Amino acid sequence: MSLLEVRDLRTSFFTASGEVKAVDGISFELDKGKVLGIVGESGSGKSVTAYSIMQILSHPGKIVGGSIKLDGEELVGADRRTLRNMRGSKISMIFQDPMTSLNPVFTIGNQLTEAILLHTDRTRKQAIERAIEMIKLVGINDPEKRLKQYPHELSGGMRQRIMIAMALACEPDILIADEPTTALDVTIQAQILELMQKLQAELGMAIIMVTHDLGVIVTMCDEVVVMYAGKACEKGTVDEIFYDPKHEYTKGLLRSIPYGSKEEGRLIPITGSPVDMLNMPQGCAFAPRCDKAMKICLKEKCDIIPLTRSHSAACWVNVKVAVENGEILPDSELTESEFRSLESAGDLNG
Repeated sequence: MSLLEVRDLRTSFFTASGEVKAVDGISFELDKGKVLGIVGESGSGKSVTAYSIMQILSHPGKIVGGSIKLDGEELVGADRRTLRNMRGSKISMIFQDPMTSLNPVFTIGNQLTEAILLHTDRTRKQAIERAIEMIKLVGINDPEKRLKQYPHELSGGMRQRIMIAMALACEPDILIADEPTTALDVTIQAQILELMQKLQAELGMAIIMVTHDLGVIVTMCDEVVVMYAGKACEKGTVDEIFYDPKHEYTKGLLRSIPYGSKEEGRLIPITGSPVDMLNMPQGCAFAPRCDKAMKICLKEKCDIIPLTRSHSAACWVNVKVAVENGEILPDSELTESEFRSLESAGDLNG
């Protein structure tokens, strides 16, 4: 059994303008000691997925369907006491901006020991000792002094390290890192990622890395979920996603990465703008921005189709390739006759 199982998770925000399906039927699993990356543009639903797992959605957000099981225990619909005990002790989260996540009117020591006292049976003296131990663990010098300081007295990199120390103080099974390096310069980013890799190896925890930075994904992760418009458009191992992408959106993201010398080629941005979540198209959400969009892409959404045991994608282009090669995609819900009818109807034409 996987440590974390997310099945058909659907989270919506009910606004005055209508329902925004921020997460629309996403599913994935996370095993102990593994690192899962969730990647996509801003507004794709990455952070909302993380908040849904932590059950910290604010109004008007609400989980409207699906299942989230942590070590076999259902979290959707769980009572407040269960969720309170779960957060911090079994699953913790590092937020994007440590300055807004840390309370400016309390000392670092106060905020570190609060979680330790809440989730363990340590005394206050033991909690302080644990806080000092964690500050040392994340590579901050003079830990006794740091306990007495306030967040504004620390640099951005030090604040992010303190956030990591807080998240790991109770030794959770899963750490969710929501854009943990966004507000940091490149040098500090590398240090934070190296620190997380070191701690993950030492503590054996699982990590969900939420980011738009594909460089972070390839450095940190074992498996990847690519999100667009609230849906998982592709899932697979890091090697499958980077060396054999099967969704046109994933290919677009990879073409946007700067690499090599200037002579090796220019960046190719994804044209157009992200989809309006209040006015979703009838077919594939990425179709208006896709160079290979076909008739069926504009008319029907493509379910995520298994391509191999570990790789799946929700893209009609894969169906077209299968038809042209005389193949049937493994475990696809489409029958052979449906495959042929798509071809004969011309739906698989551009």
